[in-house]
Amino acid sequence: MSNPTLVFVPCFSGAPWELEQLVPLADRPMRTMRLPEAVADMETYADAVAAEVADLDEYVLVGDSFGANVALALAVRRPRGLRGLVLSGGFAANPISSPVLKAAMRVMGKMRGPLYRQVALRAHAHNLASPHDNEGQIPWSKSDSRQFFLENTPAASFGARAVAALNADYTAGLGRVQVPTLILTPSHDVLIGPEAATVLREGIPDAREVVLDRTGHMFRFSHPRTYAQTVEKFLQEVGLTRPSFTPA
Repeated sequence: MSNPTLVFVPCFSGAPWELEQLVPLADRPMRTMRLPEAVADMETYADAVAAEVADLDEYVLVGDSFGANVALALAVRRPRGLRGLVLSGGFAANPISSPVLKAAMRVMGKMRGPLYRQVALRAHAHNLASPHDNEGQIPWSKSDSRQFFLENTPAASFGARAVAALNADYTAGLGRVQVPTLILTPSHDVLIGPEAATVLREGIPDAREVVLDRTGHMFRFSHPRTYAQTVEKFLQEVGLTRPSFTPA
């Protein structure tokens, strides 16, 4: 048994995770980071995460949404020390199949100033929303999502990450992931859709999927304890936990 460090990879916003909300994981070593700004290549994001874990002997990557694709980009390299992988609301390749939505994402990515703040971010918050966002431990809303991006995501970074997400494709490399993997899926996700989770589950050799009922794409924000409990259960099931100390 081992107790690897949990490394939380940011979502499309680029903002570090709020680890104090993940109460069921509080006894585990954890760290997070901020994604580099204005980078339009998924491999460069993976390089940034690789630098973040360089000092760790053992670690588990936990990536959410865009961060799941970043974590996957590193996992297919089979890096030393990787012991597990959690991909929530994630994808192996661009999950947007609609040509109209693809075009809209590219247009939104080029918006700056008031257009970015008032049009792009409102549209993005709408795509992130679900009917269940108000039911979790931290009720969430479209305005919360928009404000979160306003505070954390420059327009240039939003646009660059849109390019990275639209161009990345790790489908052919899924078989190279050789660690226990949890595919954590919300029950309602208009932005990503269920097909993306199916591709991950069927392509990664040691993958299992858990669908969290009555949750949406922003479930790590709205349901942080439920999210963390599911991750903790997975880690224990695959033996990634420190043995209990028994006095002599």
